[in-house]
Amino acid sequence: MKAIGYRIPRPIAAEDSLVDLDLPTPLPGALDLRVAVKAVSVNPADVKSRASAVPPKGEARVLGFDAAGVVDSVGSGVTLFQPGDEVFYAGAIDRPGTNCELHLVDERIAGRKPTTLSFSQAAALPLTSITAWELLFDRLGVPYGTKTQGGTLLIINGAGGVGSILTQIARRLTGLTIVATASRPETIAWCHEMGAHHVIDHHQPFNQALKSIGIDQVEYVAGLTATSQHLSSIAAVIAPQGRLALIDDPKSLDIVSLKRKSVSIHWELMFTRSLYHTPDMIAQHRLLNEVADLVDASILRTTLTEDAGRMSVANLKRAHALVESGRSFGKVVLSGF
Repeated sequence: MKAIGYRIPRPIAAEDSLVDLDLPTPLPGALDLRVAVKAVSVNPADVKSRASAVPPKGEARVLGFDAAGVVDSVGSGVTLFQPGDEVFYAGAIDRPGTNCELHLVDERIAGRKPTTLSFSQAAALPLTSITAWELLFDRLGVPYGTKTQGGTLLIINGAGGVGSILTQIARRLTGLTIVATASRPETIAWCHEMGAHHVIDHHQPFNQALKSIGIDQVEYVAGLTATSQHLSSIAAVIAPQGRLALIDDPKSLDIVSLKRKSVSIHWELMFTRSLYHTPDMIAQHRLLNEVADLVDASILRTTLTEDAGRMSVANLKRAHALVESGRSFGKVVLSGF
């Protein structure tokens, strides 16, 4: 089976930062789908792992979380899918990744692929959709589908992969006012295209930028990047008893400044359910099916912005370099081998 991975963490410019691999065909476990991968996307998690995570001695690690493909075979306990079904999913952090021809995934974290999207368009969505959905509805506790819900959501880095779909979900499924942050003309335009009511510059203090659009405070904050750097700005604009949810990895986070306002802090990691096999693990299957329904109803749309071509070492390295540069927005996708 063809795959692409790495043996030693390297800068992406290094010749062996990613290499071709020939691996045995994986056999499904009881609850596994074996999926013929048709398309994948590249996430910041891929870039971070490649640069720092050391595979077991003598082994290679295959990266990749997002995938869209066709079920090739199923395990003995599978009840949700059958061979021939088209699926999309974000995989698990403790299993081999999707940068391969055939991939195993637990059926409880896979959903049906939207019928109105190509495999490439669908592959842009799973990881970010799950993250955004869980952050908004599970962590921040915003009521799903309640258009009468008031308040404002500040999305820090609205043009990133998570920010792009979070903006759509929040705009179309809640009554919140959506304020996204961006700084370049193309990312500002993208945030508006995704549905943000307002876009402010994250290089400026948030309180000044918000006052310029007539907003004094925000009830909800989604910290999608550089949360520790923005913490003083967040503390200044978040409402008393407001809620902050974050997904990034600050080396430290001094939240004492948020005590006076009784702000609640929430972590979101979409891999938690699969990593710990939580009793509600199947929630991600249902979530992805709901996202597919919303896409097919033209309520949500793909966040694909860059098609990096067929899966090859050269193309995957270019995709990693683009994501690593911090200049990309939306999602970067590659099709099958």
